[in-house]
Amino acid sequence: MAEVGKQQVSLRGASVKEISRDALLEKVSKERQVRNYARRASVSALFIQRVWRSYYVRKKVAMDVQEEWELLVHNKKFSITRTWVSSSLLRPFLFFITCPSIAHQKKQTTNIRCMLTCFKVLLQSMNFTEPQKNFCCLAMASVEERGIWLYQAKKLVSVCLSILAEFSSTSLGSQDTTALTSLAMRMVLALTDRKLWKCVTNENFRDADNAVKDLILSSATGKLCLYSCIRNYILNLKFYITPQRNCSLETDDQLLITASAVTIALRPFQIAELDVKGAVSMEIDVVEQYSVYLLTVPWLVQRLPRVLLPALKHNSVLTPCLRTLLIAKDKIFLEMSKLDQLQTTDCFPKRIPCVGWALANIINLASEYENDSLNAGKFSQGLNCAAYVHAVTMLAEKLLTWLERLGRARKNHDAVDNVNASTDITDPEFLEGEISIGSLKLLYRDLFRPVFQQWHLMMLLAISKKDSSIQIATGNSPNSSLEALGKLKLLDIAYLYSYTLRILAFLNPNTGSLPILNVLSFTPGFLPDLWGALEGSIFFGGGQAMNDKPSTSGLSIGETDGNFEKSKKRISKDMGNKWVNVLQKVSRKPPTNEECGDSPDIPPGLSEENEYSYDIWDVEPFKQGLQGISKDVACMLHLFCSTYAHLLLVLDDIEFYEKQVPFTLGQQRRITSVLNTLVYNEFSHSSNEKNLPLMDASVRCLHLLYERDCRRQFCPPHLWLSPARKSRPPIAAAARAHEAVSVNPSAGYDLSNPTMGSVISVTPHVFPFEERAGNRSGLGGREPEYSTAHTNLNQLRVQMFREFIKLDKVSRKMAGEVAGPGPGSVEIVIRRSHIVEDGFKQLNSLGSRLKSNIHVSFVSECGLPEAGLDYGGLSKEFLTDITRTAFDPDYGLFAQSSTSERHLVPNISARSVDNGMQMIEFLGRIVGKALYEGILLDYSFSHVFVQKLLGRYSFLDELSTLDPELYRNLMYVKNYNGEVMELSLDFTVTDEYYGKHVVTELIPGGKDVAVTNENKLQYIHAIADYKLNRQILPLAKSFFTGLIDLISPSWLSLFNAGEFNQLLSGGDHDIDVDDLRNNTRYTGGYSGGSRTIRIFWEVLVGFEPNQRCMLLKFVTSCSRAPLLGFKHLHPSFTIHKVACAVPVWAAIGGQDVDRLPSASTCYNTLKLPTYKRASTLRTKLLYAISSNAGFELS
Repeated sequence: MAEVGKQQVSLRGASVKEISRDALLEKVSKERQVRNYARRASVSALFIQRVWRSYYVRKKVAMDVQEEWELLVHNKKFSITRTWVSSSLLRPFLFFITCPSIAHQKKQTTNIRCMLTCFKVLLQSMNFTEPQKNFCCLAMASVEERGIWLYQAKKLVSVCLSILAEFSSTSLGSQDTTALTSLAMRMVLALTDRKLWKCVTNENFRDADNAVKDLILSSATGKLCLYSCIRNYILNLKFYITPQRNCSLETDDQLLITASAVTIALRPFQIAELDVKGAVSMEIDVVEQYSVYLLTVPWLVQRLPRVLLPALKHNSVLTPCLRTLLIAKDKIFLEMSKLDQLQTTDCFPKRIPCVGWALANIINLASEYENDSLNAGKFSQGLNCAAYVHAVTMLAEKLLTWLERLGRARKNHDAVDNVNASTDITDPEFLEGEISIGSLKLLYRDLFRPVFQQWHLMMLLAISKKDSSIQIATGNSPNSSLEALGKLKLLDIAYLYSYTLRILAFLNPNTGSLPILNVLSFTPGFLPDLWGALEGSIFFGGGQAMNDKPSTSGLSIGETDGNFEKSKKRISKDMGNKWVNVLQKVSRKPPTNEECGDSPDIPPGLSEENEYSYDIWDVEPFKQGLQGISKDVACMLHLFCSTYAHLLLVLDDIEFYEKQVPFTLGQQRRITSVLNTLVYNEFSHSSNEKNLPLMDASVRCLHLLYERDCRRQFCPPHLWLSPARKSRPPIAAAARAHEAVSVNPSAGYDLSNPTMGSVISVTPHVFPFEERAGNRSGLGGREPEYSTAHTNLNQLRVQMFREFIKLDKVSRKMAGEVAGPGPGSVEIVIRRSHIVEDGFKQLNSLGSRLKSNIHVSFVSECGLPEAGLDYGGLSKEFLTDITRTAFDPDYGLFAQSSTSERHLVPNISARSVDNGMQMIEFLGRIVGKALYEGILLDYSFSHVFVQKLLGRYSFLDELSTLDPELYRNLMYVKNYNGEVMELSLDFTVTDEYYGKHVVTELIPGGKDVAVTNENKLQYIHAIADYKLNRQILPLAKSFFTGLIDLISPSWLSLFNAGEFNQLLSGGDHDIDVDDLRNNTRYTGGYSGGSRTIRIFWEVLVGFEPNQRCMLLKFVTSCSRAPLLGFKHLHPSFTIHKVACAVPVWAAIGGQDVDRLPSASTCYNTLKLPTYKRASTLRTKLLYAISSNAGFELS
């Protein structure tokens, strides 16, 4: 190959630079592209020229025809005949008025005048009775003439509908435009109503009917869709909403036009009603168009005058729409999605898709109600409620899918289908569909008002009782088969309300679902019926066991039959017995005769021996989480949990424990076991199911039941522990996992990525707090209701808490902070007479540095430094003494609750004391320091106060733990049979501060609002909220601020209020003598075999439990044993020998040592003299521990 740049000699005799092959191909390709472009440009130019010439010629011809037509009609040199109207009037008119060059100029004065003239002549012709003069007689003439009439009539209707589509409320100012639109509507009405044809006789009325039917159907489904034009007109209407819901309109012309448009829209339904046989063939396509274009109009019911709504609500219109929606749902949804993409008008709130507007409009069209009444309402006359429920459920499910997709897009900041890319999806009003009408604001969620009115639910429940039993499908939703459309079941109602609840919660997460939850919670019988259906499905395989007995799920609300209550009790009893049989098979126990709910203390069908069997409470269908249940069960469970969680917030203890409404205690246990098993296993296993609403509702309901059980027990302890009995992780691993989750507390628990940490965060109760042999502790001050036989000392959550602190100390040490004794420890000097003030001054500013060791030097009341080195004992004594002083009610910072336990609660008056809030915050740090170091304090806080520290809201039933007298008084008001106004109450509360009475309004203007029978529940809950939350919250926040400087909130989230108090003050009200003996240290010459030591343990075993606790308090300053046993008591429990010489003759005479035992609480040391007799040791020891002294004794 030649070298580059070398000259070559061509065959032509000329030397040229030879081009490469690739370059040649590229050159040829470019030349070919240039030639192709030139060819296409030439063809395009010729096409444009043809189009332009055609347009120009058609426009010129149309203008010429229009001029000739105007001369013809204005000279009035014509006689009206049907042939003349068709050939001379309509034919040229339709040509130039539909010409593209003129069609867009309809509103020009010349064109308006032409259309007015043509319509008037046509209407004049249609008023003739002579067949030769009436234009409509062509529809009943020869076949050719019928074709001509139908073509021209279709064109006329198309022109009239286009005029309607362009009409808007702003056009009312133009007299010509309004008159033209009114005349156009008269024209369409006349053409589509055979009764207005005056030339129709008995011989030809069938031909007229067929012609009208063909015209209506072709107009409804043609290229220029009838409903598309009416939709555009309605979108331009003003809203007809006044405070009185008046139907008066601005002008008579607008009423006429709107009424005509609605009448034309309903023409296909009218001909279907007249010709039932032909309706089947035409109904689907026409009703599809009606559903897609009219039912999706935003605010349809609010845009139309009230006088026209009955026509849209008529059974002949609404029922075919519901049936067609169910039959052709895929096609209709596709058309709706296309409409969403094409919709550009500014009047349309693009934030809500068409399917959402169809859902809201159907709900409003199917209901007749008043906005200001919750109970006055009914369904539209003749409505097929089963079809209504199925259609609404289908639309709600589709809207919910769209909302969930939108939610994921908002989370990921990505665009989603059906959402305009230019729309800011982070806009808080994005989903409101809000529109303003003067000072009135309408929200999309307000259109669901009929659904969250009680009459709506009660009527559906009454209809559903026609079904004798509930058959829950295993995999499909109830509207998947048209065979079930004629029947309404409780499951169908559950789907409707479950989807609606989720939609409202998505639109407004804070309060959107409250109205519907109120209705569901307080509709009599609904929750028991729903649980009965769920129980039958869960434990009896979809209701198989319910076939032989009448079902309560279909019973109506307000049943007046005298046998109803007896029947319901019998059914409940039978259900309980069958449930018991299943449990007995699982637990391999013999059958019992116990009946469901008969005993408030023993679970249904369980004896005292097997009530703590783990298998009883581990519900088999939920061991795999959501994978083990069907879609139907998941739907019903979501609705049940959401509703019951809402009801539990206002259910007081009398109703829950004594009256046992709405469920017996046996049913409450079964409900709790179902939720406990589901929640734990769903978070424990990676599931493909992602039903977040169900899990949110289940977790919320489970937590409320658990907190109520913590306060007053109704469940056996093994119920809470059963799901995790075989799969509990090691303590260290569990602690690290929980810490990993708590690093990002805003993320909460994530169902899509379940971890061990999320399991511990959501269900910490599956890890036992404390289980002791022979008796039950860990009740948090609750009165035990069960006898137990636990065999293990298993305190996993307490160990986990200590593991958290251990990990924290390791991380502080790695970070270079001082974690042990040394020069970096905090040195403080404390005057015993001013222990709180000195501690506050020297320690309050340390914040989290208080985690370091503190070395305390005491100054006596005489002002002299006390001898001694602090190796942990003095700092423990300091924490014990400062809390004893600060928590004393006489000090003024804390008070005692009025309950028998006398628990501590912040004194409301502390806010008025100098540095009162800072002192409360400092005491929070002191308590945190005691928890951090494992030092027990012999104090317990009120349940309500601890709830605030744990970040939990308190409700009415918890008021009994703070102020029992006030709680009783409120219950008296709640159950007062007479007129509450007789009690002269108002919405205020009076507090006393230092002898002064301060009145606080519970609501704005509360002093002027009297308490009546109608608002007494609001008053009761307002009082409870004030006492339990508003009043105590500032003090709790201050205490919490100090506490979390040392104790992470995520550590405390493992415990309930009672367990928090145990964590602070120790375990049971007795001590384990064997555990204490095994972990006792002897000094001064004592050993385990010493005579005095043997006597001491014999005496201690013979003490009463309260005497043993007094001894423990005498030595350690706390009457409770460490939760993890005396192995974890620091410093260790020590018995020090105090040698006391007794004369020989005195000993022979029966005398013993006179010296009393003493104690050094800072070192947990009992200074025990060398007693020789058990009686002496017992007497001296009891005297010492009862004298409330330690060092002073000798």
